[in-house]
Amino acid sequence: MSAKKPVRTVIIGCGGMARHHLRNILQMNDTTEIPVVCEPAPEQYAATVAVFEAAGYAPPPNQPDLDRLLAEYADRLDAAFIVTPHAFHHAQTKACLEAGLDVLLEKPMVMRADEARDLIETRDRTGRLLVVAFPGSLSPEICKAVAMLRAGELGQLVSISATTWQGWDAGTVGMWRQDPIVSGGGFLFDTGAHMLNTVADLAGEGFTEVIAWLENCGRQVDILSAVMARLKSGALVTMHACGKTIRSVCTSDVYVFCTEGVLRAGVWGGYLEVQREGEREMTPVKLPPSLGVWEQFLAVRAKRTPNPCPPEVGLRMAVLWDAIKASAAQQGAPVHV
Repeated sequence: MSAKKPVRTVIIGCGGMARHHLRNILQMNDTTEIPVVCEPAPEQYAATVAVFEAAGYAPPPNQPDLDRLLAEYADRLDAAFIVTPHAFHHAQTKACLEAGLDVLLEKPMVMRADEARDLIETRDRTGRLLVVAFPGSLSPEICKAVAMLRAGELGQLVSISATTWQGWDAGTVGMWRQDPIVSGGGFLFDTGAHMLNTVADLAGEGFTEVIAWLENCGRQVDILSAVMARLKSGALVTMHACGKTIRSVCTSDVYVFCTEGVLRAGVWGGYLEVQREGEREMTPVKLPPSLGVWEQFLAVRAKRTPNPCPPEVGLRMAVLWDAIKASAAQQGAPVHV
């Protein structure tokens, strides 16, 4: 038995992504206790019960009303992991922070920049911890890549090129992800959010100009997108998101070109390769494996590592997304950030 008390957390939202995270959490012996979950759909709660039982744990009760849950359980909880559709993130996170809980919040953090600024104010006022669950920002690979780039190990940044693709269109028909009121956007704001965030992490500086095209392909939200941008230093960025291709796992590549080397990584982390001047091919950078975003959240909460993904990251993402939408609405006209 661990000498440290487990972190008592509520899982808010028990859909497929939450259950993916939960399987990793249940592997972390004695680090986390889940006294209750919050899920309005009976079928999603039933699927979550099955995950607990398969791992050999008694399933927690479900309180589908978050306000009632916080009133009843707040003094028995330390944290909340929010894994709900995008439109609910702001209000749910604010309620949990004000109830005295630290929060790990699924990406994208919010729908709009004003919501991001409000969560930053709430974080500061309550003194609680807020971490955005971007696997890239929280991964050993992207953290290492950022450290290398900031230290100048590969020279001056010249350009970044990123692509992510998935059979997202066919796979999300009829789901909330294609409802613009609930999702806030399509493939680029959903799966593609990982690319936007990781590219911004690797760049380490702000965008000054954005040009973008979004194609809905007959849907209510974007399915295909292409973005060109300029960073404050003058370095150039291209990002391409294709949500209408073969039904396969999500895949990505990010290349960072510098004057003394080239770096390659995934938008979720997962791998990191480097090729320096004089070398003939990319060399993998060996790093310890990660069990995912909850493990990193616990490390930040225990002050073993600084927070690589605070709400300021969510604000950065919201500002970039607003610029992309503004440019696309003008058929690719340049938008100055």
